[in-house]
Amino acid sequence: MNKLRAYVSGASIYGKLTLFIGVLILVPVLVLPFYPEESGDAASFVFPSLLSIALGLALCRKQKHAESEMPGWQSSLQKGSLPVLFAWCYGFFAGAAPFVISGRLSFVHALFESVSGWTTTGLTVVDVTAMPHIFLFHRSFMQYCGGLGFILMMLLLVGEKQAVSLFNAEGHPDRLMPTIKWTVQTIFAIYNGFLVLGTFCYTRFGMKLFDAVCHTMSALSTAGFTTQANSIGTYASHPIEVITIILMLVGSTNFAVLLLLTRFKFKKMLKVSELRFMFGLIAVFVPLIAFSLMGAFGMGIGQSLHQSLFGVVTVFTTTGYSTMNYAQWPPFAVGLIMVLMIIGGSIGSTAGGIKLSRAYLLLRIARTNIKKKLSPSSCVTVQNYYRAQGKTPIDDPLIADTLTFVFCYMAVFIVGTLLITLTEGCSLFDAMFEFASAFGTVGISNGLTNSATSTGTLIIEMVGMVLGRLEVFIVFIGVQVGFLKIKALLLGK
Repeated sequence: MNKLRAYVSGASIYGKLTLFIGVLILVPVLVLPFYPEESGDAASFVFPSLLSIALGLALCRKQKHAESEMPGWQSSLQKGSLPVLFAWCYGFFAGAAPFVISGRLSFVHALFESVSGWTTTGLTVVDVTAMPHIFLFHRSFMQYCGGLGFILMMLLLVGEKQAVSLFNAEGHPDRLMPTIKWTVQTIFAIYNGFLVLGTFCYTRFGMKLFDAVCHTMSALSTAGFTTQANSIGTYASHPIEVITIILMLVGSTNFAVLLLLTRFKFKKMLKVSELRFMFGLIAVFVPLIAFSLMGAFGMGIGQSLHQSLFGVVTVFTTTGYSTMNYAQWPPFAVGLIMVLMIIGGSIGSTAGGIKLSRAYLLLRIARTNIKKKLSPSSCVTVQNYYRAQGKTPIDDPLIADTLTFVFCYMAVFIVGTLLITLTEGCSLFDAMFEFASAFGTVGISNGLTNSATSTGTLIIEMVGMVLGRLEVFIVFIGVQVGFLKIKALLLGK
């Protein structure tokens, strides 16, 4: 065992990732003892898994220590971006393979389902009522793993010299412990602890064990794949909806904040600006949407507040579960939902979107600039905000990073929206809603995304999902670094 660990530890990062993804593809086979009638589908998972494992072992042997040859001029982020991009792209095709081999989905639909799963989006083109349990578990398990990230899970098992660059490149900005390995173990323990707790609570209030496991995995990863045609609304149970709300909030909360929660440091936790901003959004948006629903559907105040709360939480956490058909909501409520989809959840969580922290900083920056214009020129303002690690200055580099990211995010959102109007021939509003859902990894559809959706639209949404999950820059940097490496190989450098 120690020899195997030492061998894998010194092997190529690409070989490790290929090997590790092959193991993940095999995990859904574990449900077959509970559903022996589906044993015929085992080959659809075993074959691509073994192929990936064999390929991974071959890469580990051929490219051993190859990562040490990376150009010295590359920054930490540049060195980590290409392996991260490789892992996710390879994972998309590996995750699609069981659907294609079984003949249940076409290649494009299978790839769409895989991308939607790994990126924790939740948009789907399948009929869940016609899917065997092994495939339903596969969909939810992809989301669970995608919430953690391939790199993070691999670092749990194998030591990595490039751990810091890989960890940061996949979108995990906070180091919770002194070392990356300890940080990864802590995140994994928190994540799986809530998986066990969520599953227990669901079954306690009447959900079947299989459904409980799948829904907990999807809720914690703020993903939204479900085993039921009507999502959480199928159960018509207030306790189940409350459990789902709690799990979604946990999944959309920064892991550093969750660590404070598990250590019962409530006073320090409640100081975190991002968390306070999140509760502020809930306090503002829930009553606004509730009054809109009361006017549109004639609901009572209690029912409208209940539906509004679930809708607000499922959207800004980018989970995408539903108790109602959001496409039937009044335009005012749908517009507010779209704003929440763009904002998203916390940085360092499983959620997508611009992220609460950046939205909060954007408001602080705007307020400060307006205040400067109204104050004497000699007035000096020092800005700070609270993270889980303590008080942090809002300095020029942070402001520049925030403004650049928000600009790029909105630019991609506008381009993606316009492209969908071309490929699908739909209204601008419908295209905005659908691409905001894909790009923010939310997974709520207004009916535009289904098995009959054009291939062009599905490809645009898939690109949006990947850019949203990897936060735009990592994709661009990874593509650039890959291009430079190919160019260097062709020139013999």
